[in-house]
Amino acid sequence: MYRFFSRAGILAGVAGVTLAATVLPASAHVTVQPATASAGSYTTLTFKVPTEEDNASTTGIDVQFPVDSPIASVSVQPKAGWTYKITKEKPATPLRTDDGVVSEVVTRITWSAAPGSPGIQPGEFDTFLISAGPLPDRAGALAFKTLQTYSNGDVVRWVDVPQAGGGEPEHPAPSVAVTSGSTGGGTPTGATSAVSTAAAGGAPGSEATLAAGGDGDDDGTARTLGTVGIVVGALGLLAGAFGLVVARRRA
Repeated sequence: MYRFFSRAGILAGVAGVTLAATVLPASAHVTVQPATASAGSYTTLTFKVPTEEDNASTTGIDVQFPVDSPIASVSVQPKAGWTYKITKEKPATPLRTDDGVVSEVVTRITWSAAPGSPGIQPGEFDTFLISAGPLPDRAGALAFKTLQTYSNGDVVRWVDVPQAGGGEPEHPAPSVAVTSGSTGGGTPTGATSAVSTAAAGGAPGSEATLAAGGDGDDDGTARTLGTVGIVVGALGLLAGAFGLVVARRRA
């Protein structure tokens, strides 16, 4: 019986540690919200950026827009302690909206920590907001490939696009699923756009119509599960150690 509890405790400990190891890292991804938005709508996109490194701060964020599913109107919310630069280019095909023809679209936005600003320090996160629309008028996924720069010169490339039938990549690009229904994160409008399917020259690594998928903003759930895993693991290891001691004494 004691051997049984010993083995069960060890297995529980291993399971708990495994759960914590697999859940907690996922919460550190760069993500965008809302996870879904209606086709043709305007929405506020919130990029959530955590600092993963222990000895360096995040000092730069470079968000690249899909060039073959361009967005006609993009504006940035100013952020204290940060400067930003907007890059625009001509789309492969001009976009037609309710306000007229749009011949130049945003292809990337780069935020940089202002001189004297600490950036996003270890163990912290911050958010960067933009207003965008109208979104493409067809269902699909928009991936916003993002480069995260640290104060020590490290650059993390959140540019991997999930493939159908595959698991989550190591560094997934923040993505928004565009739906054809009325439910989503944006406000539907009557604007339409003539979106080209040919890729235009732009920021390296930019893509358009992508495999469906994207990261939800489930940090709270991930951390809760991770904490539960750690607690279960610790209790299991203690139970296993106790069982081994008792078994040896009885022997």
